[in-house]
Amino acid sequence: MSEELPVPVQPQQEPTSPQQELIPTVYAVVGIVVVIILALIMIVGILYLAATYPAELEALRDVFIIALALESCVFGVVLMLMLIMLIRLVNTVEFEIKPILEQTNETIGTVRGTSIFISKGVIRPVVKATSYVAGVRKGAQALFGNPRKNLPD
Repeated sequence: MSEELPVPVQPQQEPTSPQQELIPTVYAVVGIVVVIILALIMIVGILYLAATYPAELEALRDVFIIALALESCVFGVVLMLMLIMLIRLVNTVEFEIKPILEQTNETIGTVRGTSIFISKGVIRPVVKATSYVAGVRKGAQALFGNPRKNLPD
């Protein structure tokens, strides 16, 4: 008898209309246009401030330079902390997890050797002895009959 495997049913996909495919494209185009308009407004604003308030713009520039320097310092500290954490992770893997894996590998080898020894040294002789006993029992039944059936009731 051959069993037939069930055929997986593919889910029906609804046909997409051109309008549904157009919506993500419209959102992308609108987003790009908005970003370009905002960039142009910022450029015009900076040029206006440079023409009318040059001293204030220089002070604002200096504040941004100081903020950028502080941000660089913070990033440096964060990168140092991440480097320390990475070093600790590597040490943990190398000195704690690697020995555990090696011990597990040794244990698996020991279990494999023990199972092979038990299979060859214990199970095979027991199976042979059991088969010989069963053969002798069947031979005795063939020669003398079934002793359970020969007993009087």
